[in-house]
Amino acid sequence: MSTQSQAPRPAGPTQAPVPEPSGVDLARVALRAAKEQAKARGAAAQQKKQARRGGGLRSGARADGRDPLPLGAAINRLITERGWEAPAAVGGVMGRWPQIVGEDLAKHCVPLRYDEDPDERVLTVQCDSTAWATQLRLLAPRLVARLNEDLGHGTVRHIRVLGPGGPRRGYGPLRAPGSTGAGDTYG
Repeated sequence: MSTQSQAPRPAGPTQAPVPEPSGVDLARVALRAAKEQAKARGAAAQQKKQARRGGGLRSGARADGRDPLPLGAAINRLITERGWEAPAAVGGVMGRWPQIVGEDLAKHCVPLRYDEDPDERVLTVQCDSTAWATQLRLLAPRLVARLNEDLGHGTVRHIRVLGPGGPRRGYGPLRAPGSTGAGDTYG
């Protein structure tokens, strides 16, 4: 017989024996425990350093999400996040209108608005005379190509040219008292 003593088993339902970790499993458990301890020591040391410096979260030598951005980079990021690339680019065109179309045409034709609807993408331009409106209508295909070259393909599909508007009427209707309209003058 053997001289080894056996541990008494508890009375009750029998449980499946849990295997003891051995070999590679034991090494993994030890490595995980060592990593957790090192992480805890590092965090504690970092907290002590921050407490000595005045506490609080601080940015380190490397860039992270809390670092301040230059104004231009912050605006570019906002434009990209909100999907405002095309309207912002067209707004830039309105500011550079004389350089794009030339000084002569810019003196007589002014961009009014841009319809950014994906089906439309129309730049509306108003001219101060019908002669300049006709000139711009003739130049419209070349101007659309030039704008798309600057802004990206398909940003402007069409240029709507408006002629000069009549003077703004700040006074009432243009009728003689008692008249019934245009028909009574020629009748």
